[in-house]
Amino acid sequence: MSSAREFTPTSWDTPAMARRIRKRYAREQRFRAYGVGAIAIAIGFLILLMGSIALEGLSGFTQTKIKIDMRVTLDDLGVASQQDVTIDLLRNADYREFAHRALAQQLGNVTTEADETALRRLISRIGVEDRLFALLRENPDRIGEKLSVWVEAAQDVDLFIKGKGAPGQLSDQQVAWVQQLREAGHLERRFHNLLFANGHSADPETAGVWVAIKGSVFTLIVTFLFAFPVAVGSAIYLEEFAPQNRFTDLIEININNLAAVPSIVFGLLGLSVFQNLFGLPRSTALIAGLTLGLMTLPTIIIAARAALKAVPGSIRSAATGLGASPIQVVFHHVLPLALPGILTGAIIGMAQALGETAPLLMIGLNANVFQPPQGFVDPTTVLPVQIFNWWSESFRLFREKAAAGILVMLAFLFLMNAIAVYLRNRFEKKW
Repeated sequence: MSSAREFTPTSWDTPAMARRIRKRYAREQRFRAYGVGAIAIAIGFLILLMGSIALEGLSGFTQTKIKIDMRVTLDDLGVASQQDVTIDLLRNADYREFAHRALAQQLGNVTTEADETALRRLISRIGVEDRLFALLRENPDRIGEKLSVWVEAAQDVDLFIKGKGAPGQLSDQQVAWVQQLREAGHLERRFHNLLFANGHSADPETAGVWVAIKGSVFTLIVTFLFAFPVAVGSAIYLEEFAPQNRFTDLIEININNLAAVPSIVFGLLGLSVFQNLFGLPRSTALIAGLTLGLMTLPTIIIAARAALKAVPGSIRSAATGLGASPIQVVFHHVLPLALPGILTGAIIGMAQALGETAPLLMIGLNANVFQPPQGFVDPTTVLPVQIFNWWSESFRLFREKAAAGILVMLAFLFLMNAIAVYLRNRFEKKW
């Protein structure tokens, strides 16, 4: 008699087995449905988010402008001859009054003081000054000639033309003037070139993101120059040369923990170290880049170590067998093969730094800056901080500019990710 248990074949055609098979198939279908549902919800929220930003922000790339036909005479400037005209005189001229007077003549039905007050609210206060001053500064010989100047319309007019104005923002008289200007071809919706030429402005019509874009570029340059060499050097040492002991284990644990530390903690660190200890200038690209470099270090180190670890050990063994020193093995063979992954991790870390706001608020980049920085130690701001400041403003047009700034920042992020993909494919080597 055999001691082994006899094998009893499973009967697949019994009712109990059929029920178990149906339950198993049903569980698989439910799991697939959960996965498809989760993906559909994620895509739906993404479409909702991007759609709301696009609907709000795309109109921020256009601006309503009004054409004013006018003359600025020597009498208006208070001088007797062309030789008496100076830059200071042109800078201090009352261009708003000149423009309001010319616009009243164009419209032809401005009779009362209330009409004059309503008329002044049709055009931007700062925009008309900047346009006329720039025109006459570059062409002083045009003083006394007829000038056709396109100036930015005021916020309420711009929102009315874009269909975003609240009822009652413009009076019936102002609406009639807007229609009159439009029918005469003196009111158009054009590309808002000041958005990419100006910094912050007290008037939302002339505010732009150029200062923030330039400040972001300067900040990212400092971040990369500080974080990339330190991070790659640390990764090479830990992965290729460091002995395995408790000290290196402690370093690795802390690097992984630092990658999960809230970004505002790095802002406090930058404030206490770079500003209070070393005395670096506040609200500059230098201190912002160093602070973001500290925040980006763990991300690049982890990515670089993963890229180095992915290089097959046979590459190291073959190089060593041919007589290469450990330094030559790493820098001549391992590092070139790991470079695509290292660059990808670095650019992803830089993209993360581009969108950070909290640490930069801690080191004083929350001020509105009107002039673009000329260097790394000039006062500046960055895109996410400028967006934050505009969104907290009470003027409706500032929020439209903030949404447009978000689209500009997303374009930067997409560009950086595209560069990462290109570099990975460009330098990737097969073995």
